[in-house]
Amino acid sequence: MANIAELPLTSQISLYLVREGDTLSEIAQMFGVSVNTIIWANDLSSARAIKAGQTLTILPISGVRHTVLKGETVESVARKYRGEVNDIIQFNGLVLAGTLTVGEVVIVPDGEAESLPPRRLARDGSSRPGPQYDGYYLRPIQGGVKTRGLHGFNGVDLSGRSGAPIFSAADGQVLGSRTGGWNGGYGNYVVVEHVNGTQTLYAHNRENVVSVGQRVVQGQVIGYIGSTGRSTGPHVHFEVRGGKNPF
Repeated sequence: MANIAELPLTSQISLYLVREGDTLSEIAQMFGVSVNTIIWANDLSSARAIKAGQTLTILPISGVRHTVLKGETVESVARKYRGEVNDIIQFNGLVLAGTLTVGEVVIVPDGEAESLPPRRLARDGSSRPGPQYDGYYLRPIQGGVKTRGLHGFNGVDLSGRSGAPIFSAADGQVLGSRTGGWNGGYGNYVVVEHVNGTQTLYAHNRENVVSVGQRVVQGQVIGYIGSTGRSTGPHVHFEVRGGKNPF
């Protein structure tokens, strides 16, 4: 077991929209988690059971996500998934071991679901942002202040006035445009796929103004700043997948 200091600094769950030609192993490598972690989090029957346009839940570390049932404790959850009590406490920010709150969602680092043959998973909690594309990405909002550095999957938070426009960081095609609901904490969000093979994600939007399949150009308005999903104020959560985040 790796030292707990190696755990990532965020427990944010990401969402990934599957593209044509994606494989689960490539997606797992992109996010720095095991293939089994993605299989378990999405109740997939196998590593091949994905298709273009499908939304996958990606945990921030290799392991298992568990919704607490009545009477469960950290110790019982650790036993169930072959995890370590201290890892669960520290990763989820729990004060002490003991009874958990019913309905609470906890992540078990390096945990193993019983539905698959038990085997130790390699831990790699680091994001893999990929190469740097100098000058490729436009700042997705006009001005604004970076209120939070890298977190989630290679994302930053840029605050701005509610209702201010959000711009596409580069030319590309809209891969996803989701509105309404929690959406893994992202709220309303847009994903754009670019010709260099990367994706950018713009989340917590008040409104999206593009649709799936639409071609966009750098600087085009794709939505408006809001505070939907897991957000404490108007800002855009901006991720770059497959390349370094320049902001």
